[in-house]
Amino acid sequence: MIHVLAFYLFAAIVVCSGALTILSRNPVHSVLWLILAFFNAAGLMVLLGAEFIAMLLVIVYVGAVAVLFLFVVMMLDIDFAELRAGFVDYLPFGLLIALVLLAEIVLGIGLWSAGPIELAQRAAPVNPELSNIQAIGALLYTRYIFLFEAAGIVLLVAMIGAIVLTHRARSGVRGQNIARQNRRRPEDAVRNVNQPVGQGVEL
Repeated sequence: MIHVLAFYLFAAIVVCSGALTILSRNPVHSVLWLILAFFNAAGLMVLLGAEFIAMLLVIVYVGAVAVLFLFVVMMLDIDFAELRAGFVDYLPFGLLIALVLLAEIVLGIGLWSAGPIELAQRAAPVNPELSNIQAIGALLYTRYIFLFEAAGIVLLVAMIGAIVLTHRARSGVRGQNIARQNRRRPEDAVRNVNQPVGQGVEL
């Protein structure tokens, strides 16, 4: 009984926080509602026995993605009034996408009600004695090791590309000279002046 109550509690909070993420006028509040949705979605994953997915939701999405969203929204000077001005122009397109998503949800529910999909022959064998995280790790680092390494290479290339684009040569920007800073002595940076009382300091 407690699992059913916890499921409905987490599910209701996820739906409400998701709706408030879209409807909130303040973008900072939207990100905070999104963080609340991620936490409650992690709770649903724990109820389903997928504690690894719950950990990913908290660490990756809340600890990295949502915090990055919040940092960007608070640091950038975005004119949100100008962005909302074109809401009416994109309303028909948004309604069309909403209808397509609704049709897909209805189709998915109908297929699920028609009967279970037999995927036992396609799924990888799992030892019932292993926990969820151990089973995912054993499968990821054995059967899908090459795909895992390829994903790491793609992320590495993306990170290098972002660094190269950020540190491109620009005119009018004073760069940092590390060697000159290391060679700097205290006597070159500090000047002791015996200043008389009542007189200003000459620079």
